[in-house]
Amino acid sequence: MVSVDLRSLILPVGIVRIFEFVLTCICFSLVASVGHINSSYWAWCMFTWCFCCFMTLFILILEFTRLNNKVPISWDDFTTAFAMLATLLLLAASIIYPTIHACPTCIREICASVVSWICLGLYAVEVWLAFRRPGEISGFLSTVSGLLKILETFVACIIFASLDPTIYNLPGLQWCVAIYSLCFIFALLIILLTIGRLVSAFPFPFDKLVTIYNILAAVLYMTAVVIWPLYAFEKYSRPIWNKLVVVTFMTAINVLVYIFDAAYSIKLVFFIRQE
Repeated sequence: MVSVDLRSLILPVGIVRIFEFVLTCICFSLVASVGHINSSYWAWCMFTWCFCCFMTLFILILEFTRLNNKVPISWDDFTTAFAMLATLLLLAASIIYPTIHACPTCIREICASVVSWICLGLYAVEVWLAFRRPGEISGFLSTVSGLLKILETFVACIIFASLDPTIYNLPGLQWCVAIYSLCFIFALLIILLTIGRLVSAFPFPFDKLVTIYNILAAVLYMTAVVIWPLYAFEKYSRPIWNKLVVVTFMTAINVLVYIFDAAYSIKLVFFIRQE
């Protein structure tokens, strides 16, 4: 039998999630009422608001019905990972949407932008509430590696939103897109395996495997940070050029993140744990 937990809705985190659900719903409804815009950034912002809205509703329903206790994952890690990712996604959407689509006379666009910033604040509060409670985060997200993995996937999402499908006719750019895709998939897989408590099923040390992946990803991104601007800016100009700059900048950021992640993993696995 399914029992209900009213307390989950009146706790501070429950109240915050209710407001998150309502305001993200208002946000994408306002933008949808304006009409569809053929833009990857518009699609990115709409995805962000819809994803945050329905994932928050999903979490509320599972905690209200206590079905979260039957889910074979670390629920606290899962909800906090989502809140952290939602904070980053909304930060990007709250900057991108008003910058590109709002104007002084665009009332609904301005309202949606304001609501999006409020949603960002709410998810940041949820992350703060999760980390301030002792024992709330059981493992992966309490580590530097866990935080870096979430940052890596977020930056990759920004790259994907900025990619233009009309420029993939050059082998160098196709190589870069393949790197972005593979690294994103493996980083997301590492997060899911860790939160799902499936790392113990591996017949070899999972932390060493992640360290090898981090080194390989850092090397691959180093090639992309050189090849992407070399091929992209030689052939294409505005308005595509603006997106190419974003991809180049985000690639450089992920290079630094992956290098730091690899260095931290090497130190943690091969030096600290041997002492």
